[in-house]
Amino acid sequence: MDRKNAARRIETLREQIAHHARLYYVEAEPEISDEAYDALYDELVALEARFPDLVAPDSPTQRVGGAPLEEFRTVRHRTPMLSLQNTYDDAELREFDARVRRFLGTEEEIEYTVELKIDGVAVSLRYRDGRFAQGITRGDGTQGDDVTENLRTIRVLPLRIDPPKGKPAPSEIEVRGEVFFPRSRFRRLNEARSQAGEKPFANPRNAAAGSLKLLDPRLVAQRPLSLFCYALVETEEIGLERHGEVLDWLGSAGFPINRGSWTARGVEQVIERIPEWSEKRWDLDYDIDGLVVKVDRMAAQRVLGSTAKAPRWGIAYKFATREGITRLLAVEYQVGRTGAVTPVAILAPVEILGTTVRRATLHNADEMRRLDLRLGDWVAVEKGGEVIPKVTRVLAERRIGEPERYAIPTTCPACGEPLTRDEEEAATRCLNEHCPAQRRRQILHFVARGAMEIEGMGAATVEQLVENGLLRDPADLYRLRVEDLVPLDRMGEKSAANLIASIRASRSRPLHRLLFALGIRHVGASVARNIAARMGTLEAIEKVDVEGLLGIPDVGETVARSVRRYFDRPATADLLDRLRASGVRTDEPEESGAAEGRGPLEGRIFVLTGTLATMTRPQASARIESLGGRVSGSVSRRTDYLVAGDSPGSKLARARDLGVPVLDETGFLALLGEPPPSGSDA
Repeated sequence: MDRKNAARRIETLREQIAHHARLYYVEAEPEISDEAYDALYDELVALEARFPDLVAPDSPTQRVGGAPLEEFRTVRHRTPMLSLQNTYDDAELREFDARVRRFLGTEEEIEYTVELKIDGVAVSLRYRDGRFAQGITRGDGTQGDDVTENLRTIRVLPLRIDPPKGKPAPSEIEVRGEVFFPRSRFRRLNEARSQAGEKPFANPRNAAAGSLKLLDPRLVAQRPLSLFCYALVETEEIGLERHGEVLDWLGSAGFPINRGSWTARGVEQVIERIPEWSEKRWDLDYDIDGLVVKVDRMAAQRVLGSTAKAPRWGIAYKFATREGITRLLAVEYQVGRTGAVTPVAILAPVEILGTTVRRATLHNADEMRRLDLRLGDWVAVEKGGEVIPKVTRVLAERRIGEPERYAIPTTCPACGEPLTRDEEEAATRCLNEHCPAQRRRQILHFVARGAMEIEGMGAATVEQLVENGLLRDPADLYRLRVEDLVPLDRMGEKSAANLIASIRASRSRPLHRLLFALGIRHVGASVARNIAARMGTLEAIEKVDVEGLLGIPDVGETVARSVRRYFDRPATADLLDRLRASGVRTDEPEESGAAEGRGPLEGRIFVLTGTLATMTRPQASARIESLGGRVSGSVSRRTDYLVAGDSPGSKLARARDLGVPVLDETGFLALLGEPPPSGSDA
């Protein structure tokens, strides 16, 4: 292909890729498969490699490029990026409306555009001749940091715009927007960071702000940021008369806009929908902390103007706070199944989002040091992910005198053994295999679905058996008799006999289920299957060294050393000897679907959402994978089934849009070949 034809083909490819990227990332309505998209992209990469002089800054291949910066350049905003005045109640919103009408000299009801207030990081985007030229953070409102290369990595940001016909853009335009982390992507990022031994981010907004401040765009590209645009600095040249028209123009030109906005006739129409969005915000895949109310007519906005701090034509209505201020009464320490010791704040009761909070996590010793907690401190508490309360900051200005710091324990609060800390981790751990605080959780993990799967052995039963001295570790399960169980609460003779039968049946589980059930740190269901498939017997695993483990798929240095440490402990040898003596299977069958990647669900891709009544999400994943299926974190056209439990998230709507079959819990259990949950109509 000569240069002329290459230039023509490159331009066509760029237009096609931009079109399909917008459908995929912005509209969530892809027209072609991932493979077809990749083929277009690969062809463009190859042509640009052959003709490097044809590479352009707005090419899709240039989203990540250039060497890391030494520092960000400060750029002055042509038009200040002002902050909106905040209000927290209806009365103040009505006062704002009265001021607007008084300033405009009218008694007529004002038309407002109401938008969702995205909890992200404000940026200004400059385009020259239809191409993205520069991106700047808000900074102090008059000047900000040039983060152009970092913004270029955001997939939904158009590198080239195509204004709608009849409303052409001038040679230079400036668009305002909000960069944010979608909740689902933020959770996956934190899970990946935790698995890699890195500290999770505190919340999506902080993660977005921190990502934009990274000096290496290649690192930013690894963080799936997103963007909504909400304003055009100059509208008169385009002929836009209403803010609603601005949003429509932005969407038509290729900018990602939030579809949750609406027009209200008068302030009462704004107020009547506040309760609706105060509840619906939890169903969104991004954080919002309120609504933004703007006078719709641009001419009226220009008449109203701005103060030195905020525009007079707009206001932000903030929802009920997620934060509560209360007194720290004490700090307790919990010991988890893997021995991790977690500090927990005991608080004076405080109401947050409709629930009374008395306890909140402090995460780890590092977080306690960062907070600099003192006896009797006043603290701020938030619900992380709107579910788990956590202490976020200390109100040091309320302290009287120099109260005593909380000491970090050096011995286990449950068994008194010395605590240890791996320098690569933030967690402090108790390594005592017989620690009573760990015992219950270890046994519950051992009996769970995906592990040894002992039906009827729930938390209440385990608790009673441990309290009565009948269970010290998983091996004791196989010594239980019907007469041991009958005296327990809610345990009749028939239930006890069924439970003993289930315990006996669990002896035949293959090696990979036993290996997962042992609860070895870093060994999940998938890794356990790979190790069992390669080694074949428990005896071989007991003898293999770190080097021998490193050749197994998904087993790295951390996993290999964790496995070796576990099997080197005397307490482990005693446990395994007693499990063998009880008849538990210690080999992996050669024909096992788990070992060979075969099974009735081979090649099927599942996505899980919501809460299942009969098993946890990790247990459901383990069941799918044990039958040859694969679990994905996001819905796409390749997904075979979405399994939807109670309170499903946005994945359910995505699956329905794509026509992906949706299974409720009863349907999912039927596919696994298991009986429906109790109480089901099936």
